[in-house]
Amino acid sequence: MEITLKGDKEFDEIPSLKTKALRINLNENIYGTFAEIGAGQETVRHFFRAGGASGTIAKAMSAYDKDFSDAIYGIEDDGRYVTEARLRKMLTHEIDLIEERITRDKHPNKMFFSFANTVATIDFAKKYKGHGWVGIKYQIEPDQDYNEIILHLRFKENDARLQQETLGILGTNLIYGAFYKYDVPKKLLRYLYDHLDKDQIEIDTINFSGPVFKDVDNRLMSLQLVKNGMTDAVMFAPDGNNVLPARVLYKKNILALRGSFRPVTKVNIDMFEKSYDMFVKENKVDVENTQVVFEITLSNLRAEGEIDEQDFMDRAELLCSLGHTVLISNFQEYYKLVEYFSQYSKARMGLAMGVNNLVDIFDEKYYRHLSGGILEAFGKLFFKDLRVYLYPMENEDGTITNSENLKVHPRMKELYKFFKYNGKVVDITDYDRSILSIFSRTVLKAISDGKVGWESMLPKGVANIIKEKSLFGCESEEVIHKE
Repeated sequence: MEITLKGDKEFDEIPSLKTKALRINLNENIYGTFAEIGAGQETVRHFFRAGGASGTIAKAMSAYDKDFSDAIYGIEDDGRYVTEARLRKMLTHEIDLIEERITRDKHPNKMFFSFANTVATIDFAKKYKGHGWVGIKYQIEPDQDYNEIILHLRFKENDARLQQETLGILGTNLIYGAFYKYDVPKKLLRYLYDHLDKDQIEIDTINFSGPVFKDVDNRLMSLQLVKNGMTDAVMFAPDGNNVLPARVLYKKNILALRGSFRPVTKVNIDMFEKSYDMFVKENKVDVENTQVVFEITLSNLRAEGEIDEQDFMDRAELLCSLGHTVLISNFQEYYKLVEYFSQYSKARMGLAMGVNNLVDIFDEKYYRHLSGGILEAFGKLFFKDLRVYLYPMENEDGTITNSENLKVHPRMKELYKFFKYNGKVVDITDYDRSILSIFSRTVLKAISDGKVGWESMLPKGVANIIKEKSLFGCESEEVIHKE
């Protein structure tokens, strides 16, 4: 029996929370459990209040006590409770119970679901606003494998009661979207903010899995989070999966490289390798606790005012293939990037950049929106435990520009000297001069024009990937696997 759940015209307008909950409740085939830990039972409350819940809610529970929670879901290796691993255990455990207790023979048309959250709301000192994991494991056909939507959120409100209410709204939106908007994941993502403001909650990680999401690229969904203003930055690992930035960056020494990486060239990799060698030799840097991040700003993903999503995927594919962690952000200015990292780590950080990037940092036009202007920005940037590793630039006449002879605006000259001679800017000296004339834009044009020779400008293996997958407009051709 086929059961259609897709949205219809009647529900194209943003429905109220009661309407959403009631529509779920009145679908006689939707049946599942709610397990909420850390902020009351705010989601299931909407379904109880809407009416008709007896045919939908199999069980609602909240195992607040840690020992009791461990007895139900098991003990986490790290001893923590507000984690993705905990959420997944909750979802799986509750689904297994439904399958065990409700026979398919008696209920052949039931589509089971388990909704769960594990969260920590704001602390009494109001220094830590709280965060949490929310997810749903569910079917849209009785005989189909389960689908999952799992997300991580950060609270922005300063009151625990308000955070609880916000969580309840988000949970209701998630359940409704999972059943009625699953066929358009990008829209489902936006609908999570129905009846919510982005000042209330931030979603910084989301992952879709299961048969109905088999064609969903979670890296692309990450991009949507930033594009829609739901978060400032998202991160994904070399394996292509979205990862929680806090988990990757927590208390780490961070070395970041910003670029267009369109495509990644030998210069980018030389800058990374040489700056990394310098960074890990710093007194306050632990090589075992160092995280390298390749960052792409949203402004660098735009083409004619719109984000070219395929272009994003091409760049991500190459960086991942080289084993790197990638951050997608909406930070135009470097000081915002450093502030973001500072949320997770107070350890020494490094920024590797080219001469033109450093000159731009000393351009006042980027800081006119700040009441303190460039001095405010520099206070946020350079007065943290930060060092800039400067990659040189070769000029047309063959001379080299580095930190000693670069030119900033005359008004910025003394400010630049202050930071330069206080050790905040250091030159990368052990660079490969033979590759300084390589630029991403030159490679990109050569690829699109069908010219030869661009392969030698890229790291080993990258040209093959570009050809195999026809990236950046490269026409498919037989690949020579020995570069």
